[in-house]
Amino acid sequence: MKKLSIIFLISQIILFGCSHDEKTFESGYDDGYAEGFNTQCEVSKISIYGHWDSDEYSKGYKVGRKDGVRACELYQEK
Repeated sequence: MKKLSIIFLISQIILFGCSHDEKTFESGYDDGYAEGFNTQCEVSKISIYGHWDSDEYSKGYKVGRKDGVRACELYQEK
């Protein structure tokens, strides 16, 4: 059981450690959402490296930013 736990932990570290270099829609969406929410709610300023050479990343970023701003507006209404 201990071996299985160690293997699971290592696989998670590898999986999450490599996911930040993705140029996918989902990666762009996550970055855009975080930037939109944090900027609109004035939580903090974040610096996004971004993969602007990827059309999928850019599309995801735009959609995510819009959703992040809207989520902040809904949060502030409460």
